[in-house]
Amino acid sequence: MSAPVVNAGLIRNLLSVGGFTLLSRITGFFRDVMLGAILGAGALADAFYIAFRLPNHFRAIFGEGAFNAAYVPTYSRVLETEGAQQAKQFSAQIFTLLLASQILLLALALIFTRTLIEWLAPGLAQDSDKFAQAVIMTRITFPYLLCVTLVTLLAGTLNAHGRFAAAAFAPVLLNLSIMALLAVAFLFPHAGIAASVGILVAGALELWLMVEAARRAGVLAFFARPRLTADIRQFFKAFLPAVIGSAGVQIALFADTIIGSMLPTGGISSIYYADRLYQLPIGVIGIAAGTVLLPEMSRRFSSGDAAGALDAQNRTMAFTIALAAPFFVAFTLMPETIMRGVFMRGVFTAEDAAASARVLGAYGMGLLAIVLIRSAVASFQARGDTTTPMMISLGAIAINLCIKLALFQPLGAQGLAIGTAVGAWVNFSLLVFLAMRRGDMEIQKLLQKVLLAAFVASCVLAVFAWFCLEYLYALAALFGSHKDLLALVLAGVAGAIIYFAALMAMLYALGLRPAHLRPLRRSANVAGSASASSSVPPAGQD
Repeated sequence: MSAPVVNAGLIRNLLSVGGFTLLSRITGFFRDVMLGAILGAGALADAFYIAFRLPNHFRAIFGEGAFNAAYVPTYSRVLETEGAQQAKQFSAQIFTLLLASQILLLALALIFTRTLIEWLAPGLAQDSDKFAQAVIMTRITFPYLLCVTLVTLLAGTLNAHGRFAAAAFAPVLLNLSIMALLAVAFLFPHAGIAASVGILVAGALELWLMVEAARRAGVLAFFARPRLTADIRQFFKAFLPAVIGSAGVQIALFADTIIGSMLPTGGISSIYYADRLYQLPIGVIGIAAGTVLLPEMSRRFSSGDAAGALDAQNRTMAFTIALAAPFFVAFTLMPETIMRGVFMRGVFTAEDAAASARVLGAYGMGLLAIVLIRSAVASFQARGDTTTPMMISLGAIAINLCIKLALFQPLGAQGLAIGTAVGAWVNFSLLVFLAMRRGDMEIQKLLQKVLLAAFVASCVLAVFAWFCLEYLYALAALFGSHKDLLALVLAGVAGAIIYFAALMAMLYALGLRPAHLRPLRRSANVAGSASASSSVPPAGQD
């Protein structure tokens, strides 16, 4: 059995991004534990999480996935075909347009904050104090959008040059900033204001970090008079459909916010706490994989190495499935154990934990689809096609919203999460079907074997969770008030050992050895293409 030809830098970059993203999620975990203990799941928490979510909704529409889908392939093509100077000029023009649009959006948001919240969280109007607090905190947090959108531009430039570390580390600053301001919350009217100021400070820190990283890499580009060049037209041709597609995804999240605001007090908070745990594997595994895979596939398709692009995609999806499967089992079979162990302290009660656990269990049903979507979308975006993913996303969102509306009354917040999970599976399934039909994706033997191994290992883990959890609780009860946290730690450690032991046993049984998984140097035609342009640093340099 021959080893697949894979760029070693791809795996190094994946591990680098995954490692820093893991650090971000760990610090984010402590941030959310701190928020839960101080804010709980009451009216103040509901108001703060609205203020926290609104700029992040717009960030997800105009930045991150949509922006990178258009910017990274276009910038990479300009860099490869026209050279570093033209690429820097292109980047400076996009920076100018992006900054102008964000200043305008920020001005409108600050002027019409009350209207914005009335539209996107209408349920808050039933509680005048909660509504007023949400308005105050949103005006503090919304400038974060301007900073983080520019961060996205700089991150895309660095990613196109094979530098991923700074962008992966930047979110850590958000978590540290919020925790630092919460630590001195006594200086503010209340803890919600302190946390909101922490978000604003984090935006400035993240932007400073990325500016410095781009300057050191020699790719920093600020202002240039925008001209409607062929490159700019190509960017907008890809960007506008991607924005619509991202907006479609955010419509579902906006729907969660809108409908969640109509839930009894604590509904928004239960969605937030469940979502934060749910985002751990999504960020560490799914988004990290997609961030590294898109520029890798773009380079390979541009150089004519379609086989190498598909091989990189299969390898990435195999890693993603193997790492995400135990989270799927944990979220669906033991959500209350997780919520009690993580958050039940301070003013966060057992009832709050139970409510959030129901949401987490429903979210968990869609986990595997969501962590794989970014890798599947790369089949289209790497070839400059952002329209097809947009149409698929809008169709999935329509189904998502119908389910939310149908389940909102009988199931409340849990119904919203079920709609999200079903929509994710529809989205992923259609992406895979169309990509394979076009020949831009194939399921290779390596991926098939890893999928089978992960399935068997997950079944073993599920049996453990089903039959042994009560015995772990009995053991943890011997340690008094910390029994919930200890039960979670015991379940996590034992579950990880059992899952990965079963996974490795299955991989060996299927004929996979470490030598078969060891990344090799890129194929000759890709290496030649890369070496032809000295302006492109080797992957994994950062």
